[in-house]
Amino acid sequence: MRSIELEKSFNPNSFEDAIYKKWRDSGVFSPVTANMDTSCNRRTEGADSGGRGSDAGSKASAENLKPFVVVIPPPNVTGVLHMGHALNISLQDIVTRYHRMCGRPVLWLPGTDHAGIATQNIVEKRLRAAGKSRRELGRAAFLEEAWRVKEEHHSVISLQIKKMGAGVDWTRERFTLDAGLSRAVREVFVTLYERNLIYKGEYLVNWCASCGTALADDEVEHEETAGKMYHIKYKILDGASVPAYIEIATTRPETLLGDTAIAVHPDDERYKAFTGKNAELPLTGRAIPVVADSYVDKDFGTGAVKITPAHDPNDWELGKRHKLPVINILNADGTLNDNVPEAFRGLSVKNAREAVIAALKAEGCYLKEEEITHPVGHCYRCHTIIEPYLSEQWFVRMQPLAQKALAAWQRGEIVFYPRKWENTYRHWLENIRDWCISRQLWWGHRIPAWNCAACGKTTVSREDIAVCPHCGGKVEQDEDVLDTWFSSWLWPFSTLGWEKAPDTNCAADIPPDLKLYYPTTALVTGYDIIFFWVSRMIMAGLEFTGAVPFRDICITGLVRDREGRKMSKSLGNGIDPLELIAEYGADALKFTLGFMCAQGQDVLIDKESFKLGSKFANKIWNASRYILMNLDGRAYVKTPHLNLFDKWIYSKLGRAAKIMRAAFEGYRYNEAAQCAYEYFWNDFCDWYVEATKLSTKHGDDAEKDRAVSVLLNVLAESLKLVHPLLPFVTEEIYGKVISVISEGGGQGEGGAQAEGGAQVEGGAQGDGGAQADGSATVPGSATVPGSAPVQSSGQGDGGGQGEGGRPALLVMAAYPSGSETQTDAELELRFSFLQEIIRSIRTIRSEAVVPHEKKIQALITVENELNFDFVKQNEALIKALAGLNEVKIEPSNTGASEVQASGMIAFAGTGYGLFLRIADAVDVKTLVLKWEKEMERDKKYILQLEAKLANQNFILRAPAELIAAEKQKLVEARARIEKIEDYLMRFKEQA
Repeated sequence: MRSIELEKSFNPNSFEDAIYKKWRDSGVFSPVTANMDTSCNRRTEGADSGGRGSDAGSKASAENLKPFVVVIPPPNVTGVLHMGHALNISLQDIVTRYHRMCGRPVLWLPGTDHAGIATQNIVEKRLRAAGKSRRELGRAAFLEEAWRVKEEHHSVISLQIKKMGAGVDWTRERFTLDAGLSRAVREVFVTLYERNLIYKGEYLVNWCASCGTALADDEVEHEETAGKMYHIKYKILDGASVPAYIEIATTRPETLLGDTAIAVHPDDERYKAFTGKNAELPLTGRAIPVVADSYVDKDFGTGAVKITPAHDPNDWELGKRHKLPVINILNADGTLNDNVPEAFRGLSVKNAREAVIAALKAEGCYLKEEEITHPVGHCYRCHTIIEPYLSEQWFVRMQPLAQKALAAWQRGEIVFYPRKWENTYRHWLENIRDWCISRQLWWGHRIPAWNCAACGKTTVSREDIAVCPHCGGKVEQDEDVLDTWFSSWLWPFSTLGWEKAPDTNCAADIPPDLKLYYPTTALVTGYDIIFFWVSRMIMAGLEFTGAVPFRDICITGLVRDREGRKMSKSLGNGIDPLELIAEYGADALKFTLGFMCAQGQDVLIDKESFKLGSKFANKIWNASRYILMNLDGRAYVKTPHLNLFDKWIYSKLGRAAKIMRAAFEGYRYNEAAQCAYEYFWNDFCDWYVEATKLSTKHGDDAEKDRAVSVLLNVLAESLKLVHPLLPFVTEEIYGKVISVISEGGGQGEGGAQAEGGAQVEGGAQGDGGAQADGSATVPGSATVPGSAPVQSSGQGDGGGQGEGGRPALLVMAAYPSGSETQTDAELELRFSFLQEIIRSIRTIRSEAVVPHEKKIQALITVENELNFDFVKQNEALIKALAGLNEVKIEPSNTGASEVQASGMIAFAGTGYGLFLRIADAVDVKTLVLKWEKEMERDKKYILQLEAKLANQNFILRAPAELIAAEKQKLVEARARIEKIEDYLMRFKEQA
């Protein structure tokens, strides 16, 4: 074999773009439909979408052929992606890569959202900067400009997704305003209208004066805001006795100009005499009634409330009960209209408030004001304060749809990860309100309704019309567009061609993609859009396809800074994913986010956090570099013998694969990432690679060839294990590994069984263990069923097919099985005991400051006979990894008397004892001084701990866990003192 020299400095920017192009060119991100089980994606109640909780390595081939389908939560096509997008895309990429390697055809469908309000805001800002307005420009020209903005931003977003390494199927990319989705939106609107689930009416809506449009309840963000409570007196008319007024407290005094009543509780004795009488509305001279309604909380404030039906949702409902008049005092731009006294007309709400307060004071109706903090609704897009506003809008009747979505959850057809979000889902559906779907914008899906001026009728139609079907008169299409979420709630099926055959009961007409890939498998999204999107998609899926759109709903936390604050431009705490990729690489971004994404928790990060992923990718690079640079002159052995340490690493690999499979199947990304980190860094690098140096550096040629061959095989399998989490660096290295194996004459995947299998020195049957005839299959992977073929004609270095049908691209290799037969618990237990001995020796060397290059002598005594035999068998390994030049291994109590001399350190472990001669390797005088200082320091520390634990105030007030932690510190400090005292006793005479 030939050595391969990887760059000494790990630089992901040197290969990531090239690898992504290779993936795209090979077609691996597009699922192949040949041999796919096209019925198994139609899941029945209780079906498992991925073998959760089972031995994933033993799944039947039919299960492997089920497509794994994810539709990307479409980012708004209005700007660059932020860290929230990076988290979401990273997690989807991890899980789809895993399932692709498991042999399942994978479709990860990309796309973007037209983002009605946000995009229109950008276009209008550009127009204002140029001294123009949209009205001046006209609708057609405005939409042309909006499409240009969409194209500009789309190219930026697509680049970001590619730089992250996302394995999406770009051939199926969709946009919520493309022709197919537009057709689906119109079909759904008309169908709901025909089913009496869409209606138009004059209702109180949330109004953003800045955006100039209505908003749904879910699009209003309520924030605790500093404000004032203003106290005003309303004079009682109709010969009222003293007191002659009712005191009202309000946070919005300007709205009193639209008051039509005062309400009190029917049981409030204070106001019974006033009920049914009239009060004079200040500043207007109007008389308004005093009504009794149980809505009023008699114990809150003054117990009397002003009622403004046109500007408060609760007042609206009360007004309907008492048949009160409705007076709208606002224009669409947020100024006061002609329904108020002339002095206030045209004023903004803020200015009107100041003017009203001044006028109330002048009229003698103003009593006082109080500083308060209260929740105030803001627009989720521009952050303007929302005004309740009376207008004519289109609505969806949500209760019938919500009942179906609630029943589907109760039947177990959808599962949330973590389960706690099911309570949020249930609560929202049980308390749902009708959805206002019309928006006073130009950018979006125009409402397919036409109004006739001649007969006054409205026609809703699937096709554009020019004349009224009722009277033949001229019609005008409704000016409004649909809420952006109205197209998004169809995303799982509209993206798969549903509009071509909306009647999904006719199986013969179902579009191919819809038939193959719907219902989708999983949704990965943040908890902040459970209302906006997740719940509505389930409703739409059930209403229009008869099936939930996905079964698994992985709800992620939000990405926040280290202080727990939401990332925003105003705080200056945002992080640009592209900057992170440029500095650390895409793998560092993906791995760090996966590592820190614990289910049900927000992700708290700063830029420094991503050094974690960078260091791990660098570790993989350097370990692989060491292996690949030491291959010159070695011959690849197709079926190598496996020694005990080889079998141990395969067992650890199998165990890690089992843990990671279960974690991926359950969307526990952090568990998978932590397991990958521990296996590769600790088991593979720190132990196995170091142990192989006994053979690769000191063995004869045959042993060196054998050891190097196994090492390459284990490296290949280890790269597969961590690939979903770090796809670029593993792909880059894997191509090098298979090229040298192919050139060396290797056959099969990573040394897969050939001509009787690899001869194994003992071990249990299984992947990597001995079979009945003494042979074994070195764990490897076969070609992947249902996967796209690699089209490149090259061989090795990541291109084309390797020998024996080996997938030349790691992205398509089979994931390690994690089967029970691949692990050997007894062998792992023996090696764990051996590792503990080596760690103890290393710890003592560190405490005694023994230079790394100095070798020392040791006596190891072992209690258990099996452990003794195992330790004895691995004497050379202990010497190499513990820095010993001589070692004796004896049963317990044998030879211990020989080593009680000075200059020795003794240590008692669980089941073993150590006696290390270090006097010849250190400066004893300096060492004794060091230990004496440490002992004095620990004695002072112990006194502090003892005083703290004797303090009754601390004991009574501190949490139990803190007290327990302090007690444990005391135990550990006393143990250190005892150990140092023993060290000093043995060495003081020589100092």
